Amino acid sequence: MAANNIYLEQEFPSPIKQLWLTFRSSPIAIVAFSVYVLLAFLALVGNFITPHDVLENNLDKLLLPPAWSSDGDISHLLGTDDLGRDMLSRLISGTSLTFGLSFVVVFIAMTVGVLIGSFSAITRGVKASFLTHFLDVILSIPSLLLAIIIVAILGPGLSNVLWALALVSIPQFVHVTRNAIKQEQKKDYVLIPILDGASEVRVLITSIFPNIVDKLIIQATLAQSAAILDIAALGFLGLGAPIPMPEWGSMLATSLDLFYLAPWTTYLPGLAILVTVMATNLVGEGFRHALKIQKES
Repeated sequence: MAANNIYLEQEFPSPIKQLWLTFRSSPIAIVAFSVYVLLAFLALVGNFITPHDVLENNLDKLLLPPAWSSDGDISHLLGTDDLGRDMLSRLISGTSLTFGLSFVVVFIAMTVGVLIGSFSAITRGVKASFLTHFLDVILSIPSLLLAIIIVAILGPGLSNVLWALALVSIPQFVHVTRNAIKQEQKKDYVLIPILDGASEVRVLITSIFPNIVDKLIIQATLAQSAAILDIAALGFLGLGAPIPMPEWGSMLATSLDLFYLAPWTTYLPGLAILVTVMATNLVGEGFRHALKIQKES
């Protein structure tokens, strides 16, 4: 017979788990998170599950309307473009370019930004002051404008767009990381180990970082929505993905002349950008609201 445990253990969830428990109480946030997960899945495997070749021209099926139209074809559910390419396949494949690349942008920016922000938070004097004022100047310039300038210098292309957007996103993470660490450094749980002789770096890694991860996650979602818009905008301007590639911004640019003749070629990539940005923003706003509730409770 198993003995009963007479010792009651009270478990305290980590800040990340607390944030998730509060976040999932909002139905809108959960719906947005489900769309976000679906987009992430398509970004990973979309190129393997497309029903048609995204670059294959089919001159027999030019500007075929969506399947629900009387002139549509069920084999092309969302119709075709002016070269007979399947719109559904191109939208699915474009998820990895517009949405998937935003993950890479955020990962690079967050990695570099957190390192620089941490260094800025634990330094004193001229270095910290210079970095703070320099960041204020950079943050005052719109990120898209900076990205256009960098791409204009480096030249068009997805790789240059990737590095340009990563560079302009770094100051956001530096600013958030520095402020979050500065706030935590004033708390007792940080001061006590420092008074006991622990180094600032050790306290930063073992004590502070676990308590600011939630803020970094929120900033990452906000930075990702901006990166999605910037990738699409640069593609629309012809500075991003080459025209044959199914990037949503470039698809939108090449279909503008066909709006009155074949409107689905324009509103489908535009709708994809809108839904993606809305889902990402709602996920970020849901986490921000959950963090606010956590602080108030």
